[in-house]
Amino acid sequence: MLRQYELVERVKAYDPDADEAMLNRAYVYTVQKHGTQKRASGDPYFSHPVEVAGLMTELKLDQETIVTALLHDTVEDTLATIEEVEKFFGPDVARLVDGVTKLSKIETLTENERAAENLRKFLLAMSEDLRVLLVKLADRLHNMRTLHFIKSEDKRRRIARETMDIYAPLAERVGMYEYMREMQLLAFEQLEPEAYATITGRLAQIRSQEGSQVGAIALSVKQALAETGLKVEVSGREKHPYSIWKKMAERHVTFEQITDIMAFRVITDSVEDSYKALGVLHQTWQMIPGRFKDYMSTPKTNGYRSLHTALIYENSMRVEVQIRTKDMHQTNEYGLAAHWAYKQGGERPDGPRPDEEVGWLRDLVEIVDASHDAEELLEHTKLAIYQDRIFAFTPKGSLHQLPKGSTPVDFAYAVHTDLGNAAVGAKINGRHIPLRTPLNNGDVVEIIKSRNAQPQLSWLGFVVTGKARAAIRRAVRAKELQEIAAIGRKLFEEIVERLPTKIGKKAIADAVKRLGFAREEELMAAIGTAKLSDREVMEALVPGSAADLADDHDWPKQERAISIRGLTPGMAFHLADCCHPVPGDRIVGLRQPGKGVEVHTIDCLSLASGIDADWLDLSWGERSTGAVGRLRVVLYNRPGTLAEVTAIFANNRANVTDLHMIQRDDPFGTYEVDLEVKDVAHLSRIISSLRASEAVAEAERI
Repeated sequence: MLRQYELVERVKAYDPDADEAMLNRAYVYTVQKHGTQKRASGDPYFSHPVEVAGLMTELKLDQETIVTALLHDTVEDTLATIEEVEKFFGPDVARLVDGVTKLSKIETLTENERAAENLRKFLLAMSEDLRVLLVKLADRLHNMRTLHFIKSEDKRRRIARETMDIYAPLAERVGMYEYMREMQLLAFEQLEPEAYATITGRLAQIRSQEGSQVGAIALSVKQALAETGLKVEVSGREKHPYSIWKKMAERHVTFEQITDIMAFRVITDSVEDSYKALGVLHQTWQMIPGRFKDYMSTPKTNGYRSLHTALIYENSMRVEVQIRTKDMHQTNEYGLAAHWAYKQGGERPDGPRPDEEVGWLRDLVEIVDASHDAEELLEHTKLAIYQDRIFAFTPKGSLHQLPKGSTPVDFAYAVHTDLGNAAVGAKINGRHIPLRTPLNNGDVVEIIKSRNAQPQLSWLGFVVTGKARAAIRRAVRAKELQEIAAIGRKLFEEIVERLPTKIGKKAIADAVKRLGFAREEELMAAIGTAKLSDREVMEALVPGSAADLADDHDWPKQERAISIRGLTPGMAFHLADCCHPVPGDRIVGLRQPGKGVEVHTIDCLSLASGIDADWLDLSWGERSTGAVGRLRVVLYNRPGTLAEVTAIFANNRANVTDLHMIQRDDPFGTYEVDLEVKDVAHLSRIISSLRASEAVAEAERI
């Protein structure tokens, strides 16, 4: 563990103007606050934030980031508060610490919900200041280095999976490849221990058999380039064990079939020398077709720039070679962290802050806003930081990077959310193609849009980006809410007509507040989904008015009187939810030990499932009236259809108890509706009225 003076000396070495007193205060503060707390390894807990701060000094980050690293666990794990941190270390440090700090654990949340809420807060803070991410990545890296001390295998695997799914890809997205590779290796060891042991064992065996082969190849490459006057640095290494395992899984091959397990890096003085070196290597050794990638002229989203190629060396050995300049190498290994590093004299590089240049951070914030629940947020975020990318262009030449398998819909949302929402078709390289067509590297994509277009639920079946998926779900939910609110407004107008006095806008606004809603549309949606009864709405609009409600206006509840013949007097029964029997149906009863009698229609499909119960021959008693019937209604997706259907229910004096959309497939929307009706004849009249309507494509009883 770094001692206090060692940490300060490290910072002063690259930033002589750093506030030494603040660094010392932060070190002492974290030691005092964590006190006697221990880690799973048995080490004092404060050793962890000190080591995280040490990782930040290796990246030569500013003093605020170093102090944040020292304090990042104090608010979560000690009695320290953000207000106290701000008092002692200033608002900038307090903001950064708050961004890194996890939300307090809420017992009522599931594990996924807690993870999602922590991730939501982290992403928002990261979008405001990228240093939050840098500290968080260092925090996770050190935790992974000590993961083996945790006794619970399930906990180790959960942390490793989270690292592999979220933090390693985030490190890749900001270009911190050293962090990414180490996180993947440590997570791989926990998630696939047998594969890890096998691959690392085989690599050790190769090293012992072939000795200094890596060094010999590196020397040959350097000599070939030196003969043309190029001054370069050449280094070689074995491929990352996780990278080898991933390639084995993707290609369905064995370790023996992986021929390119060695990679070499050529560092040049300039871009011109890099391209010259590429030409020399291709002339000296045979280049493998399809393996050349030029990330110099077309950098990755995270700013990564390099030339990649693969060569056939002696004895048919395949090797990968990366060629880059010294400046590119620094940025490639530490990514956007390099932009935060202080140069000598404490000056930052010219230009905007790095977090102001990263478009995918804005996409993540949009995903946070659009995600409906914990599962969606985790799913969309994992999609948004997916690693394998392709490049596609707009007709004007703007470049967009997308995950492999992306479609024109993903491309449209990558350009702008409004363009995705308005998309109706696409051209790839000048040819009309279906929206579900996967894009290839270098495609020119033109999106055809319409002012009246809307995102389709069916798009979720083929889009692959988190941004597209989140935007589609948000648009579909908004439309559903709008349609349900339209039903609610129609029902609301009927309720208002039954009030003893006319009402104005103020009465409606007061009712919205009394019922606990923020907006009038929320009230209409609640009425449309039968979350509020007529009486509750009337009382909220005009207190006392429901007491004078005439019987014939609320008949379903007041006239419901069901009796069943064939039951012992006093025997409990209930109407089955699977078939929703109503008076007039032929019915049968099922009686199971310790339970009441369940009443089904005689043709209910669930009766064929072999339920172990006594069957009772039942019939409706005299004057039985009032039960809930369920309908499936398919509506044409055009303005006014919901209002027309609502009018049919109202004209037939049927009370809606539940309504929800189960499918949207333009130009249709399919709904399930629960209605309080008198009997089967009443329900049949409603179905006939629906089928006669031009707004309805299909209507049937479930």
